Amino acid sequence: MIWRPFTQEKTAPPPVKIIRGDGAYLISEGGKRYLDMISSWFVNMHGHAHPEIADAIAQQAKTLEHVIFTRFSHDPAEQLVENLKPIVPKKLSRYFFSDNGSTAVEVAIKMAYQYFQNIGDPDHKLFLSLEGGYYGDTFGAMSVAGTNSKYHATFSDLFFKTIMIDVPEYYDGVEFIEAKENEIIRKLEKMLGEIGDKVCALILEPLLQGSFGMRLYRAEFLERLVNKVREYGILVIFDEILTGFQRTGRMFAMNYTNVTPDFICLSKGLTGGFLPLALTITSEKIYDAFLSDDKRKTFLHGHSYTANPIACAAACKSLEILRRKETVAKVEEISEFHRANDIPKALKRRSVGTVTAFDVESEDLANFVIDRTWENGIFLRPLGKTIYIFPPYCVNVDDLANTYDIINRHL
Repeated sequence: MIWRPFTQEKTAPPPVKIIRGDGAYLISEGGKRYLDMISSWFVNMHGHAHPEIADAIAQQAKTLEHVIFTRFSHDPAEQLVENLKPIVPKKLSRYFFSDNGSTAVEVAIKMAYQYFQNIGDPDHKLFLSLEGGYYGDTFGAMSVAGTNSKYHATFSDLFFKTIMIDVPEYYDGVEFIEAKENEIIRKLEKMLGEIGDKVCALILEPLLQGSFGMRLYRAEFLERLVNKVREYGILVIFDEILTGFQRTGRMFAMNYTNVTPDFICLSKGLTGGFLPLALTITSEKIYDAFLSDDKRKTFLHGHSYTANPIACAAACKSLEILRRKETVAKVEEISEFHRANDIPKALKRRSVGTVTAFDVESEDLANFVIDRTWENGIFLRPLGKTIYIFPPYCVNVDDLANTYDIINRHL
């Protein structure tokens, strides 16, 4: 009866029924414990069924479950914004709520496009993106991922125009990285000289392209890229949906750079994995372009569950937990473990913060290794021939060591 996402139902095994979560573990109907080493698609930061977040949700549900977010506001949304302000660049001061990562990206794309319409510069209709990016499965998000996306090719005839930029892949032992970066910037500069005045925005996942295979690139390249497009008045969108909230070892991946985008998109870990919620955060400059007596300049976009109070309450508690000294220490412990422990047969090993990834020789080998970890009660999910570890912050060192040991034994 149920049609699962990203699943070929003809060949996939039946789902395992999970009845309970316990920290880094999921417990099945049959009582087997599975170590969730991908944080349930990158959303779970503090562990499953975290009691403090559950209590915050329960309390809010008894107070106000939802209200339309047009004529009304409420404390959980306002408190969440106040909690985010100290960790978000001061330039980004306007917060637009939505439901999930895809919608946060759609909002940023639409705002960027309408910004140029509103200021009387309608020729800015093209988008730039990094090759291999993944921004969600709605049509705007698919369009900026480009026609070569392995996830969205079926729908490519319906996409708007996006120009792709090569990515200088970074991993342990990579050679000639600066030369590769220089060549990409040179090509970009040539292209912008021809059509830069037609480009609306550059969108990218800063430092870490998750769904492409946890591909890394350097902060130095990101800075150069942003500075170059800014010479042409092009807006910049950072998709921090996967990379935000200390996943890369800092609060946001952009904190490794000295640049601030015009938009950041947040979701996934925002509520600690409990409820869907998203934010698109932008500047006063963008916001002011929508203030007008002309109703056509209004940003006519919204979602039924915009700024849901229960989800906002979960996010407030999650952020409180995230900023505690013990959580910061756990993030550093996981990061240090990845740096200190080897996977001898790994290809293109790369790590940033709590995330580590590597390639193997074939997809068949990746699937073989994943099957062996599954048999040992560890849930991993390959991306082609890439194996990655993306744990919740509550994972302990023994569980990490066991995961590495099983992977190494079967490579």
